[in-house]
Order: sequence, then C-alpha cells, then structure tokens
Amino acid sequence: MRLLVTGAAGMLGQRVVRDARALGHAVTGLCRPDLDLTDEDATARRVAELAPDTVINCAAYTDVDGAEDHEQLALAVNADAVGNLARAAAQIAARVVHVSTDYIFGGPRSTPWLESDTPAPQGAYGRTKLAGELQLAHATAEHAIVRTAWLFGSGGPNFCDTMLRLAGERDEVSVVTDQVGSPTWSGHLSPALIELADRRGDVGVFHGAGAGQCSWNELTLELFQRAGVSCRVLPTTSDQFRRRAPRPAWSVLGTEREPGVRLAPWQDGVQGHLDERRTA
Repeated sequence: MRLLVTGAAGMLGQRVVRDARALGHAVTGLCRPDLDLTDEDATARRVAELAPDTVINCAAYTDVDGAEDHEQLALAVNADAVGNLARAAAQIAARVVHVSTDYIFGGPRSTPWLESDTPAPQGAYGRTKLAGELQLAHATAEHAIVRTAWLFGSGGPNFCDTMLRLAGERDEVSVVTDQVGSPTWSGHLSPALIELADRRGDVGVFHGAGAGQCSWNELTLELFQRAGVSCRVLPTTSDQFRRRAPRPAWSVLGTEREPGVRLAPWQDGVQGHLDERRTA
C-alpha cells in the first residue's frame, strides 16, 4: 500500500511512518516545511504527484490553550487544511484516515461517548477539530475519522513524560481527580490507523482510544508505580488549575461499530511507553 502521512514530524506521525515502513508499505511522510496544507493548490499538486492509496492525516494545531486566542489559525490548520487534503485525495480516488479528538464532546456524562453521540465542543480547539471532520466528510465519501483521547508516546511532549520529569524534580505532585478519560499510547493507535487505511469502503467516524478509563490522578499513580517512582501523587481538582481553555470532564471513548477500532487497555500502553523509554 502506498501511504502519505501528513504531520509526520509530530509524535503520532513519526510513529505511523515508522510502523508502516516496518510493515512493508511504501510511505511518504510530510511535515509543514515540506508542504503547507493550508495552500489548496500546492496540496492538490503534491498529492497528485505522490498518488497514495491512502492519506493518514496526523497534522493538527494542538495548542489547546493557544487556540482560544488564535482560533482562526487553529481553524486554518484543523479544518481548512483538512478540506484541502480531502479534496486532493478525492481527485485521485485516495482514501483519507484523519485523526480527531475527544475535545469535540462536552457536558456531563457517565458512560463512554459513542460515534453517534452529538458533538458539543466547549472550546476553540474542539470547535476547529469538529469543523475539520465536517469538511472531510463533505469533500470525500472515502474517509475514516478516528477520534482519540489523552494521547502519549515517544517523539513529542506528553503528559506521562512531563509527570516523570516532575517526579525527578520534586517529592510530590498534585494531579486532578475530576477529569476522566481513556489514555491512549501512540504505539497502540498507530497500527490501528495503518490497518484502517487498508479498509476501503469502511467509512465514517471511529473511536480509537485505550480501553478502560481513569482520572489524570489515577494515570499518574499507575505510571509512577510501574516506573518505580517514589514521588507522592496528591489529589486536586480542575478549579485549582485554571487554564485558558476548558477541558472536558469526561473524555471516555467507546465504540458501537463492528468492526470498530479496539485498542489494548490503557495500562498496557503505560507499560509499553515505559519499556520504550528504557530502551531508547
């Protein structure tokens, strides 16, 4: 399979390129210096030139707080660029696998969000990512939108690495208990995206996140226990950590699709990430 991976310099994009090549696929990875996806003509020319069977789009504006002050910039990257890429792919009958986010949801909840649930983003980042989903669906029928949550892994800044760094600098950390989600290791999500890239005709929205759920506090406790870290983890609430952008209190993703995207438990992802750190 000929794959084009956009956002190839990011944490997930790096992983997808590496994993796809290991599986024997012909992969081209592009990042912003290679191609500005907000340039519709340039995007159309490059995609036509490369002629991939499937485009896996990992490119995104991910500064959640920055999006509150720069929503038009976030919209250009998270929505307009997705539309450009989708129209270019449609011109050559290529499939598009696009990575989206739990931030499109909001409001109280006690059961996992499913693919058919109505989006209600609470902030600019979620609004722009939802706009990208809509542009993609409008531009080409041959698409798979994969919403994920609490992504961590090698190759970029992430919550787990931040907590491990802080554990080396202090005796205790305070982590919120009132945000619950589905931590997702890039090492689990990447193969699922590649597999989905070859499922032509299986279209629409998919949820792909680590199985199970926990709070950020519980994630930190699990991480430190598995890493053998003695730093204490104190409970706190979101009110004590005011941020520019609102965070969803409930980010647990489930699936109603068959076949859907089903990943290993989030605890396995934590162990996989730690194992990679040790061998890096």
